[in-house]
Amino acid sequence: MVYRGDNGNQTSSWQSSSSPPRLERWERRIGDAKKSHRPRLRDWGRDRFGVEGCRAAAAFEELRDERDGIRGIARERRDDLTPDQFWRHYEKRRLPVVVSGIPSDEGWRAEERWGLEQLYRRYGDCKLKCGEDDDGYSVKVKLKYFLRYMDHQTDDSPLYIFDSHFDDHEVAKGLLEDFFVPHYFPDDLFSLVGERRRPPYRWFLVGPKRSGTSVHIDPLGTSAWNTVVSGRKLWVLFPPHVDKNVAKGKDVIRQGEDDEPINYFVDLLPRIRRKHGNSIKIYEFVQYPGDTVFVPGGWWHAVLNLEDSVAITQNFCSRNNFEKVWRKTRTGRKKMSVKWLKELDKEHPSLADTARRLNSEDGFVMVDKGASSRRRSGHHGDGEGGGGKSKRKNKQGKRKGGGSDDSGSVGSGEDGGDSGSGGSSSKRGRKHMSDASREGSLTPPTHNDSVR
Repeated sequence: MVYRGDNGNQTSSWQSSSSPPRLERWERRIGDAKKSHRPRLRDWGRDRFGVEGCRAAAAFEELRDERDGIRGIARERRDDLTPDQFWRHYEKRRLPVVVSGIPSDEGWRAEERWGLEQLYRRYGDCKLKCGEDDDGYSVKVKLKYFLRYMDHQTDDSPLYIFDSHFDDHEVAKGLLEDFFVPHYFPDDLFSLVGERRRPPYRWFLVGPKRSGTSVHIDPLGTSAWNTVVSGRKLWVLFPPHVDKNVAKGKDVIRQGEDDEPINYFVDLLPRIRRKHGNSIKIYEFVQYPGDTVFVPGGWWHAVLNLEDSVAITQNFCSRNNFEKVWRKTRTGRKKMSVKWLKELDKEHPSLADTARRLNSEDGFVMVDKGASSRRRSGHHGDGEGGGGKSKRKNKQGKRKGGGSDDSGSVGSGEDGGDSGSGGSSSKRGRKHMSDASREGSLTPPTHNDSVR
């Protein structure tokens, strides 16, 4: 397929020719997206991590050397690991693992269909999320413009497509046909409340090299799986007991330094190793095409794209992590948890009994506001207060993501939120987000459903 740029020159479908005297359309659209996502950031390539020949770029190239850390993660092949073995050795023990071969062994068409050229042809006109503005609204660009940007960018911390609503798009939902949930993860207990009410849980990722996510834990106690189809990713994981300030490098960062993913892996992580490496476990490893990473709930993790990459990731609640997820969800998603408990009564009575036992042990009282409202009005509904997505729109007419009970947003195996790019840095001009918001925006209980 031949792409004709704004200047009339023919190029390949997603690669550009030499830059014209004026900005091409893709440059203007990407420029608008950058201004919306991080309006106070003026120089996206200030540290020159993407400029060949610079010292910073050489430091990034060193990261790209294929290596696993001293305490590398366990690796398995899909052919050699049964679901029962996975559950006994990893999920039950809440230990991370990398499993290779899932896409090829389980018949994913993504391996053939998710090349950059193929994505351009099939989904080039689809607008996908690459960030958020200061009001929390999605910043979207057409995939064809983003792929041109990805081919040319020299940014330190580039934009990152991290889209959880691609299945709402008439064309982009075709991506769902190209992969399957790996057979190690049969449980999806949040599905009981329906697609419109559940928190965001599934993301399609297109990450330029040097993009990534800062250290975080996935919200609501969920676990995650992440499969990369093309490109390589560098991961670091810390067990749940590791102090947040240690995992985030708060005690080693120097005044004036950034905490972008690229800065974290180049500068902060080596210092963390030197200072704490003998007292805590630090799992560092490279994820290769065809690898699936399992991240148990509560594990701190960060990711850096070593190469342009395409991936899919999903968070989930299973029988194994149900207790932790329930405790988080009953406060983080109050209305949804009422609906969820009713559905658990129907489909999984033993888990519903577990939820009530936990409430009793913790002295937690749930209040069904919808039920009391129906008693007053005589209305018979599902107690979800309308549910679904917010009808509020921004000036461009785009819906804000999340549901009507959107106090928490389940993140990906990488991001811990639906933000597209992890971390925050006031120096870099990114809107500042609290740790709570990046880890799920879990609000404390109100007087109506507080612990008594």
